[in-house]
Amino acid sequence: MTKMSLGSHPFFLGFEQLERLMERTAKSDGNGYPPFNIEQNGPNAYRITLAVAGFAEADLSITVEDRQLVIRGRQNDDDEGRVFLHRGIAARQFQRSFVLAEGVEVAGAAMENGLLHVDLSKAEPEKVVQTIKITSG
Repeated sequence: MTKMSLGSHPFFLGFEQLERLMERTAKSDGNGYPPFNIEQNGPNAYRITLAVAGFAEADLSITVEDRQLVIRGRQNDDDEGRVFLHRGIAARQFQRSFVLAEGVEVAGAAMENGLLHVDLSKAEPEKVVQTIKITSG
């Protein structure tokens, strides 16, 4: 039995990009840091919340690259002159990626109590009915 990919199935014409998005999502880093929540705030509104305690706004960047939301964090090393007897608070960089569906856009981002909130909105899809005229050869 051969494995058939989504893009090669005869009933799914033009879905090659969806297959590439699924592959890219499967390859994304799943190390669990930083932890995050995804909420649906309405029929066309979503919120991604990341726990970024210890990060300042200047340490974070949010970009959208080819329908992929990428959130990066990098803290500055200001440990010179400090002597730690125990260091249990993570001070590492991270990158979190989320694949966005067609029509989903970043509405805004805000920091609150060590949490980074990224709000997303989805445009209402247009309902289009198209009639195709049949011509004779």
